[in-house]
Amino acid sequence: MTNELLALFEYYEKEKGIKRDTMVEALETALLSASRKSIGPARDMRIHIDPDKGDIKAFATLVVRDRVDNPYDEIDIFTARRLQPGIDVEDELEVDITPANFGRIAAQTAKQTMMQRLRQAEKEMIYDEFKDRAGDIVSGTVRRFERGDVYIDLGKFEGVMHQRERVSTEEYNVGDRVRAYVVAVENGSRGPEIVLSRSHPNFVRRLFESEVSEIADRTVEIRSLAREAGYRTKVAVYSADEKVDPVGACVGLRGARVKNIVRELNNEKVDIIRWSDDIKAFVSEALKPAEIKSLTLDEEEKSILVKVDEEELSKAIGRRGQNARLTARLVGWDVQVQKDESAHEAFEAQVTQAATAISDQAGIEMETAVTLVRGGLNSLEMLAGGVDEVDIADILEISVEEGREILDKAQKALGGDPEEVEEEPTAAAEESPAEEPASSEEVSDETEESPEN
Repeated sequence: MTNELLALFEYYEKEKGIKRDTMVEALETALLSASRKSIGPARDMRIHIDPDKGDIKAFATLVVRDRVDNPYDEIDIFTARRLQPGIDVEDELEVDITPANFGRIAAQTAKQTMMQRLRQAEKEMIYDEFKDRAGDIVSGTVRRFERGDVYIDLGKFEGVMHQRERVSTEEYNVGDRVRAYVVAVENGSRGPEIVLSRSHPNFVRRLFESEVSEIADRTVEIRSLAREAGYRTKVAVYSADEKVDPVGACVGLRGARVKNIVRELNNEKVDIIRWSDDIKAFVSEALKPAEIKSLTLDEEEKSILVKVDEEELSKAIGRRGQNARLTARLVGWDVQVQKDESAHEAFEAQVTQAATAISDQAGIEMETAVTLVRGGLNSLEMLAGGVDEVDIADILEISVEEGREILDKAQKALGGDPEEVEEEPTAAAEESPAEEPASSEEVSDETEESPEN
């Protein structure tokens, strides 16, 4: 029993960090409970354990009597005077009542109680050591999995990374070395629990603090941070020192600093943005590489409307709206991204204006005129003199005859009815016909008759 106790004390003292005095106290309490079964309900019983030798003794404080009625509480005067000469009746005497069979029966019962007390002491020690470490980064080894939760060996203690605190794009295997952020140390009914996370935004914040010395010494501040774990993180940095470039300090020489952070995050994209009090400038920086066309603020609703060209729209919104969503979290405003319609509206106005002119001058329906303008015939001159009826028929998807009618209307509006111009020479010829030349016979006849005259 002595050797077993000493080995137990040494193991828990070295491996678990539990003080020997704590273990001795726990074992004494456990043995006191076990002793009542093997010894009996002795009066004021106590257990003493030598922490260096491992010896166990049981003591009880009994009352000296002339006649003993209750052997668990009383001792006769003759026995008491053999143990302590000069003692009188009604005095109290502490007596060693360690039984011969105390070892095995008491040890088994004590072992179970002691282990329970030691586990409780271990949990209390975990809480005392980690309660002030919430917000730190710790390193450990993956030990096991339970229903999606990852249990990580932190040396003397064990932390748990719940499924909601995991990064969806990461896979873990038993034995993997991982770093994690201590979210909280909860002291619940089942004891303290060290809650770890790799998806928490502050995990990235602590990585920057450990990697960038300017952030650690407060020369550069992280003013805002938004993260979608496993995909992308946006960090807004600021420095009150005009000589310090906050973005450059975080990126490092040839990107060395940010590369280390990205490597720890398993190639998660990290955007480092310069903080600005000007919300428009801040949003423009946060939405890069998209080029902003215009920004409209609503101070009361704390919302901002961003307009971009159509080719920049996908960049501004990002994959599945990620860029715009992270920007909104970063700046703390509701950010709405829309396509800029001003150029399109200007173009449509020009189309309407040109179509109206053609429709009014040539007497063509407005819808037809709009189609012609969109087909490239944006003036009456181009319609009347730049194409033929086949081209018009192709643009409007009508017959050639109908195309000829539209062409005629345009030509008439531009300079008269082409059909009337062709018929005028014919009418003049009918009114004043030209004299027909004389036939050869008539000429010869006139020639023959001339000598007679």
